[in-house]
Amino acid sequence: MKINWRVRLKNPVFWAQLAAAIVLPILAYLGLAWGDMTSWAALAGILVQAVKNPVILVSVVVSVWGIVNDPTTAGLGDSKKALGYQRPKQEEQ
Repeated sequence: MKINWRVRLKNPVFWAQLAAAIVLPILAYLGLAWGDMTSWAALAGILVQAVKNPVILVSVVVSVWGIVNDPTTAGLGDSKKALGYQRPKQEEQ
């Protein structure tokens, strides 16, 4: 499994997707909204509930898998072209 983590970690879209892949399944399963996390104690309690629940953990793992996996290649790794990138590719104009 060869993934160009250096480039992915530099991409703000990756971080937004990762945050959503972790937080949204937890909120959906527990029936919560962003407004329910009004303190660090509330957030910690929600995370403890999530870690104790195998359904939530599997949902988070599947969501994270979806953002790590490159659907344009066979398997889990990046393409040879993507492995050669030094920074996220910009749209050509």
